[in-house]
Amino acid sequence: MQSWFNELTGHDSPRPWQLDLLQQNQCRSKLLRIPTGMGKTEGVLSAWLYHRIVRKDESWPRRLVWCLPMRVLVEQTVAVAEAIAKRVKNGPSVGVLMGGEDMEEWFLQPEQPWILIGTQDMLLSRALNRGYASGRARWPMEFGLLNQDSLWVMDEIQLMDVGLATSAQLQSYRDQDAGKSLRPCYTWWMSATLQPDWLHSVDSASSFDQWATTPCVVPPEDRHGGLWETSKSISTDAIASTDSRVFAERVLVEHEQTEPSEFGRVTLVVCNTVDRACDTFDALKKESPETEVHLVHGRFRPWERKPWRDKFLSRSACTPDADRIIVATQVVEAGVDISSGCLVTELAPWPNLVQRFGRCARYGDAGRVIVIDRGQDEKSSPPYSADSLTSAWAAVQSLSDVGIKRLEEYEEQLEDDARALLYPYEPAHLLMRNEFDELFDTTPDLTGADLDISRFIRSGEERDVKVFWIQIAKAKTPDQKRQPQRAELCSVPFMKSRDWLCGKETQTNRKPGLRGGMLAWVWDWLDGEWVVARRESLLPGRIVCVAASAGGYTTVQGFTPNASDAVPVVEHNGTELDAVDEADNEHDGEALSFSEWKTIACHSDEVIEAVARMAEQLQFPPNLTRILKLAARWHDVGKSHPAFQGAIVDATDESRPVRCDLAKGPPSAWVQPPGTYRMTDDGNRREYRRSFRHELASAMALFTVAKIYQPDHPGLLGPWREIFKEMGQSLECLPTRENPPDEIQAVLDCTSEEFDLLVYLVASHHGKVRVSLHASPADQDFHARANDDRGLPIRGVRNGDILPSITISVGGQQLPELPLSLAPAAMGLSHETGASWRERCQSLLTTHGPARLAMLEAILRAADVEASRLNAEDAAIMDEVTV
Repeated sequence: MQSWFNELTGHDSPRPWQLDLLQQNQCRSKLLRIPTGMGKTEGVLSAWLYHRIVRKDESWPRRLVWCLPMRVLVEQTVAVAEAIAKRVKNGPSVGVLMGGEDMEEWFLQPEQPWILIGTQDMLLSRALNRGYASGRARWPMEFGLLNQDSLWVMDEIQLMDVGLATSAQLQSYRDQDAGKSLRPCYTWWMSATLQPDWLHSVDSASSFDQWATTPCVVPPEDRHGGLWETSKSISTDAIASTDSRVFAERVLVEHEQTEPSEFGRVTLVVCNTVDRACDTFDALKKESPETEVHLVHGRFRPWERKPWRDKFLSRSACTPDADRIIVATQVVEAGVDISSGCLVTELAPWPNLVQRFGRCARYGDAGRVIVIDRGQDEKSSPPYSADSLTSAWAAVQSLSDVGIKRLEEYEEQLEDDARALLYPYEPAHLLMRNEFDELFDTTPDLTGADLDISRFIRSGEERDVKVFWIQIAKAKTPDQKRQPQRAELCSVPFMKSRDWLCGKETQTNRKPGLRGGMLAWVWDWLDGEWVVARRESLLPGRIVCVAASAGGYTTVQGFTPNASDAVPVVEHNGTELDAVDEADNEHDGEALSFSEWKTIACHSDEVIEAVARMAEQLQFPPNLTRILKLAARWHDVGKSHPAFQGAIVDATDESRPVRCDLAKGPPSAWVQPPGTYRMTDDGNRREYRRSFRHELASAMALFTVAKIYQPDHPGLLGPWREIFKEMGQSLECLPTRENPPDEIQAVLDCTSEEFDLLVYLVASHHGKVRVSLHASPADQDFHARANDDRGLPIRGVRNGDILPSITISVGGQQLPELPLSLAPAAMGLSHETGASWRERCQSLLTTHGPARLAMLEAILRAADVEASRLNAEDAAIMDEVTV
């Protein structure tokens, strides 16, 4: 084990705490309080890799989800993870979640091990089923996979604000549902300043003792040698928050007084706000133009940040000839591997100061720390509270050395009350259980709006939109296929984005739209296009496309709202969205149906094969695998609907097979929106079914199957027939049939609970029809003809629509015609189909829990995509003649 670790990391031996973690075979939620510079990243990575990949221990989750508070920390952790993962035989893939169209397709490989690394915005929003910068239809997949079969590592939790509390609430709800889970899910909380009480709440109380049992720490007997002996002298001073020139002059003096070492002469300056960092940077450049000065904060695009690690923000850049000043914000408090001989930091809360101290003399020798009080009043203290600064000020004035060993000794002698003052934590919001359950439903309201989860991720102005700039003429709108790449996205506080794009407003001077000269758009999921941004649409997590001519960014200072010069755009690689991204980004569309000609039967066989393999690798119970395979069999029967078949026309260079069971066709054979789903009515008149979803037709077909062959089925009217009889309610009866085809008999063999799960999985297999069945805006625009009393469509499906007789398995029996009813969508009991759709979904949530149910969705959807990418010919249509 030790030799394996040494070979993996290149070290002579693991540290004692790393070896202890490596030797723990049982995986569970736990706390890790390890000082800065003690190898936390390598220790945690090696433990998971050893047990999950090398030992192949199924009790360890197959996804390692590494959650960090800031983007710059993600990039550093990704570099370490990729280097280490490559050294492991059959090692896992590494995925980065920071937004942009170039995100890896980890969600399509639920059976494979992955290391997923991202910011708390990207990861927690996905764990809450509202994934930032992710297509709405993809939310349930990511939600299910991140809340099942995942080991979360919450790294540098002292910087996570309310996101830390949310991570504890989420884990407590996973623990509550552990008996329903298909795969385990745990959390490791990690920080040099971790305080167990940060995780305690009414909801987490039942799990807290187990989490906090035997935390991973460095015991006193191991605190010697190396960094434990490094001395860091500390002094204090006070400079007004408005006096950037005096502050910069003090920085220059301290830099000149710093003796060069084998790691050069590096002075790190840490400011509490981006504005003060920028002001300090400007003042330094003005006072000493010849000095090498760099600016680091979180409002830069990855394109500009990419060279930082090689130039000045890594150990390899700390060379003997280095002579520079780095001005930064909190982004360097953790995960950044640099060592400064001199640290000049603004006064900050104690946990933040401890992290900043760790950037001084990180590689040994000695260092100097200067803490500058920029003001402890309510005006100067933000983003921190005045009380937290006052407590930290008292602490630093009592110390002469802030080396690791001295800090540990100082904190160990603190009384509980004093420690509480230094480590206060009162999250503004707590995620309640009912809120977590409600987030399972991803249906937007009629305006496309959703429940706001941003308060559970960050508080105050730290909630961001993601902005990217493009070259575009004034009268133009961005192409619907133009989506940002990761390198283009700049994080901007959403309130500042509103003031920048729309102007500052007051109670008497509202500014709901874009101000003059501004061109900006947000993505409209319902219509699948970019629409002009308005103040109310600039919400946390949204992606905003801005014309380069609008300004707002410089490559030197990052997001700068008063910058008027055109923004240099990041070169786009020109690739369009792939089919999966395009399908998940839009309410309508058939991108996943673009393929070679293929029948429903052939495609369904291919999906079943993929589902069976995934379920086997995930060790699902046989009954659950049976329902997943049955859902795969029936998932696309709704594609035989005339509206879907009418969307596939004769192509220019392709011939359309003459049949009504086509599931796939070449891209050129499809009618372009908005008239994609077209059909003819009984009078041979053309009718358009905008917003048509074939998966809803598939699910409704299963209700028809039960009505025709077994109306008393326990999943239909069985439990309710006598109640309806006593109420004097007449029951609609379709002519019953005998000798059902095997595919139908498999449906009839389902219990009531299995039937509900089956119809739900069939309906939800694109993430667009799930918990709520109601008419979309396009449905409400439908105009029925005179004497047509069938009502409005729901997702393009109407009462009385008929699916033709087809086969849904290669070599299988012909199904009968299946007339569709929307009775399940009604509120309350239906005399046709029994329990309502909403009631069935609620019952499934009670039985399975939201995470398990979403994971089952993810398995079927991943299998469907895998099968859709196959290019094998369909024997049934190889010899078809043209229309």
